[in-house]
Amino acid sequence: MTISQDQRRTGHLHGHIGQATGQTPATPATPAAPAPRGRLADRRGTVDALLRNSPAQPLYRLLATRRLAVLAYHGIEDPRTFALQMARLVRIARPVSLARVEQAVHDGRPLPARSVLVTFDDGDRTVLTEALPVLTRLRVPAAAFVVTDHIDGDRPFWWSEAAFLAARGGTARSLAGCAPGAVVRRLKTLPDPDRRTALAELRESAGVRAPRQEQLSRDDLLTLHRSGVAIGNHTAGHPCLDRCEDDTVQDEITRAHEALTRWLGGEAPTAFAYPNGNVDGRADTLLRRLGYRVGFLFDHRHDRLLPGQPLRISRLRVNSTTSRDRFDTILSGLHPAVHRLRGGA
Repeated sequence: MTISQDQRRTGHLHGHIGQATGQTPATPATPAAPAPRGRLADRRGTVDALLRNSPAQPLYRLLATRRLAVLAYHGIEDPRTFALQMARLVRIARPVSLARVEQAVHDGRPLPARSVLVTFDDGDRTVLTEALPVLTRLRVPAAAFVVTDHIDGDRPFWWSEAAFLAARGGTARSLAGCAPGAVVRRLKTLPDPDRRTALAELRESAGVRAPRQEQLSRDDLLTLHRSGVAIGNHTAGHPCLDRCEDDTVQDEITRAHEALTRWLGGEAPTAFAYPNGNVDGRADTLLRRLGYRVGFLFDHRHDRLLPGQPLRISRLRVNSTTSRDRFDTILSGLHPAVHRLRGGA
C-alpha cells in the first residue's frame, strides 16, 4: 500500500504551511473546531479575489519587480493547476536558475527585475513525475532540496507518518492532551531526541503501520539534475535543526552533503534549505565551511534582487492547489503583507 494524495496533502499541511522561520508556533491547548471544508474554501476564495482586485495589488506588483521571489513548493497534488501557475509565471515574470542566483551573490550584482526562482522541498516523487514535464515544456529552471535518508526507499516522511498514526489512535507521553490534527505542530516544538521518542511511541501505540510512499531514486536525482532541476541539501532526515544537539546538526548536514556529492558524480551541492525554515547559527557555520553559497528560509517573504544574507534567503509559500487569485497576490507580495498584518510569521 502506498500513501495517498490526501495523506500527502495532510502531511504537507501540518508539516509546513504556516510555520515560522526559526520558530515553531505553540500548539493551542484547546483547538477550535475546524470550519466545514467547502465553506472555508469559499471564504478564502472570496478574500483572495478581493485582494487580487484591490487598489493595492497594482502597487505591490510594481514593487515586486524590484524584488526576488523564491517560490517554495513541496509535492504536486494538482498537476493542472501547477501547469497554469508555471505558464503564468513565464508570462509575467522572469524565471531564473539556482545557478543564476548563486552567481549574483558571488559577483555582488543584482538579479534582473521580476526574477523568480522555483524550488521544491523534501524530494517528493511528484517533482519528477508531475513537475518536471511542465518545467521542461515551459523551460522553467528549478531547484529541489531533498531529504537524503528517503532516497531509494519507500518510507513516508516523518510528518506524514505522525499525522497518519495520530489519526488512528497513536499516542505518546509528550503529546498528552494534543489533538490528532495538532500532533505534527507539537512534535516540531520538542527537542529532537524527544521528537524521535514520540515517533517511536506513536508507531507502537497506533497498532498499524503507515502506508509506504514511493520515493525518488538516485537515478531520479540524476534525471532531475540533467533536466535543469538543481539538487540541494535538505538534511538527511528533516529535523528542525534549532531543536537538535550539536552532533546531530553536524551529522544531518554532513551526511546529506556527502551522499549528494556521491550520487551527483562528485559534484557537491552548494545550496541548502532549512527544514521547516528553522534557522540555526551552528548550521550556518558548517554550511560556510562546506562551501555552500546560498541557503533558503520558509518565511513567506520576498528578498532583494541581491540578497543581503546569502545563507538566509526568503521564500514564498505556495502549493500546486493555490488559486490564480492567491498565486498573483503571493507573487506581488500583497498576500504575504496581509498575512503578516494578521499575525502570521
